[in-house]
Amino acid sequence: EEVVKISDEYAAEHLEVQCEDLDWWLDNLTCYGSLFLGEETTVTFGDKASGPNHILPTKAAGRYSGGLSAHKFLKVLTWQRMDKESTRQIAQASSRISRLEGMEGHARASDVRLSKYFPDETFDLGAPVLE
Repeated sequence: EEVVKISDEYAAEHLEVQCEDLDWWLDNLTCYGSLFLGEETTVTFGDKASGPNHILPTKAAGRYSGGLSAHKFLKVLTWQRMDKESTRQIAQASSRISRLEGMEGHARASDVRLSKYFPDETFDLGAPVLE
C-alpha cells in the first residue's frame, strides 16, 4: 500500500508492474499515464501497437488526467433549469457565496431574481461589497 501511495504521488507517464497478483495492482493504482501489467507487457506495445497510445500525461499530470482517448474529442454539454422554488433556494445561497467572494455582480444577478419572483419577501443576503 505504501508503494501504491508513492506511485500515485509520482504519477508516472509509463508505469510497469511486474509482480504477483496483477489484479490487485490494477485495482489499487489510480494515477498514471498508462499501466503495463506483467512481464509479458512492455511500454513499446502500448506506445506502438496494443491500443493505448503514446500521448500520455507527463510531469505528474496523471494525478488528474489520463492519456488521449476518444473521450477527449467528445463535447460535454451542461445545462440548468430552475423552477420558482428552486430559484428561491439557490439564489439565496448564490447571493451570499458571491458576496463572500467579493463578486457583487454575481450576487446582484441572484438578488434580482429574488426580487422579481418573490417581491413580498425579505431575504438576508449580506451587505453589498463596497470598495
